[in-house]
Amino acid sequence: MVFRLTILGSSSALPTANRYPTALLLNANERFFLIDCGEGTQMQLRKYKFNFSKIDHVFISHIHGDHIFGLPGLLSTMQLLGRKKDLHIYGPAELEEYLNLYSGKQDFSEIFKIILHKTGHKRKNLIYSGKNMEVWSIPLKHRVPTTGFLFKEKSVGRNIRKEAIRKYEPGIEQIARIIEGEDIKLEDGSIIANELLTLPPWKRRSYAYISDTKYYPSIAGQILDVDLLFHESTFLSKDEKMAEKTFHSTAKQAAMTAQQANAGKLLLGHFSSRYKSLNPMLNEAKEVFENSHLVEDGDNFEIKRIREGFESGF
Repeated sequence: MVFRLTILGSSSALPTANRYPTALLLNANERFFLIDCGEGTQMQLRKYKFNFSKIDHVFISHIHGDHIFGLPGLLSTMQLLGRKKDLHIYGPAELEEYLNLYSGKQDFSEIFKIILHKTGHKRKNLIYSGKNMEVWSIPLKHRVPTTGFLFKEKSVGRNIRKEAIRKYEPGIEQIARIIEGEDIKLEDGSIIANELLTLPPWKRRSYAYISDTKYYPSIAGQILDVDLLFHESTFLSKDEKMAEKTFHSTAKQAAMTAQQANAGKLLLGHFSSRYKSLNPMLNEAKEVFENSHLVEDGDNFEIKRIREGFESGF
């Protein structure tokens, strides 16, 4: 059961020679979720050998160009590749006009449907619920309506031990009750505790994407205990006034949010091109939250599947 994040783009407003604007791809058990779509996203998808047809859900945090300018090109390529499946796009209400302008000129209506799910930005909302995954929008503080996203696996029950099946040979109905937590009673009247018959359930893995936002303490409470946190870190602390003015965060502020949320690992991205070296940014973050990392385009971060009660799955 794969749970892997790939960084497709990690720059802020301006692309650089080594970094594309923001875009990330989450592979959750071979279901692919594209998160933001900056300029050049489809080039990065090709570079890292992802199949466009497997992307059925696109999440857009806000309508600033460095987060959406790759969308028209991606949609056009999907059209040229003969896509037939519906494409679900989740984003602010303002995205509708942008999509209508483009899709109207391209006339996708006879090829594949684009279904826009308006996320809202004033409170936490459940915006997607699939077989194994749910996604919540997280309100952020930026110059335009903006949300982050929390991806979290759905809970599953305990797993019956194979050796228990061989030893006690329970029937199908009895197996169902064991998975739900019941003990079993043998013919001689003895009771076998459920803990001896089953394994603990798998821990629900989670990933939060905090896009453009000024430091906003209430974010942490909405992503508590998240395993993997990507948080924008556009500026260094020496430029905190600029961060405040432009409604962005510093690396230190991103680390503060990670600490307050009890996150497992912090990924710093969405860097301003003004900085020739990002090491000072990493140092500032680590002073607050040790498990902080600078991302590079093409990086992969995987959360391993572990049982509840065990340590981190990284």
